[in-house]
Amino acid sequence: MPTLFASDLHLDSESPWAIDAFIAFLQGPARSAEALYLLGDLFEVWVGDDDDNIDHARTCAALRGLTASGVPTYVIHGNRDFLLGESFAARTGVKLLPDPVLVDLYGVPTLLSHGDVFCTEDPAYQQLRSIVRQTSWQERFLALPLDSRRLLANAARAGSKAHTQRTIPTIMDVNPEAVLRAFRATGARRLIHGHTHRPAIHPCVVDGVSSERVVLAPWYEAASCVAVDASGVREIPLPR
Repeated sequence: MPTLFASDLHLDSESPWAIDAFIAFLQGPARSAEALYLLGDLFEVWVGDDDDNIDHARTCAALRGLTASGVPTYVIHGNRDFLLGESFAARTGVKLLPDPVLVDLYGVPTLLSHGDVFCTEDPAYQQLRSIVRQTSWQERFLALPLDSRRLLANAARAGSKAHTQRTIPTIMDVNPEAVLRAFRATGARRLIHGHTHRPAIHPCVVDGVSSERVVLAPWYEAASCVAVDASGVREIPLPR
């Protein structure tokens, strides 16, 4: 049985097909996985574990169905859903992982990340990321009424879209030196990440050792996942 990976689902009420496809995936192909890893941006917006969005509730129930069936499921925070907390984990049965995290995958030391931590050529984004990941900032935000949080999140989405449109695309991609440092610091021979929405498998050589960087496709565009087993990495397109 392979281990499955997906990221950048950006599940949102405005894209019901993506939610339906993900729930079908959880109730179908994912049931045969050795484990499932969701590497960030599962939701387009997550303003706290008390969010009562009906479509979010559908997704959470489907995740609980998968974990209850015995498939271990792991989630890494993305830049859209970094407020996923322990109540979400308890509700769904998933395990929240740090970013990045090193795992042994069929004998290959594999580094897992959402990927934005490697986009070091965008200092404005990295500064914002460092602020919103602070416990003090999150506590203040989560203390606001739910409606206020939603308004602020929508404003942040608009600001993010504007920043993306005026930023040179290469700046928003990962920095090769940052990736190389991560390989060396962790001893990983494979890196799997999302965030950049540029799916590919990039072979590389780190200090004379063959390695690879696997970039996941954005689910909301492709509805696909990556399967990893002892034979290597392959993409699995899914019905939409």
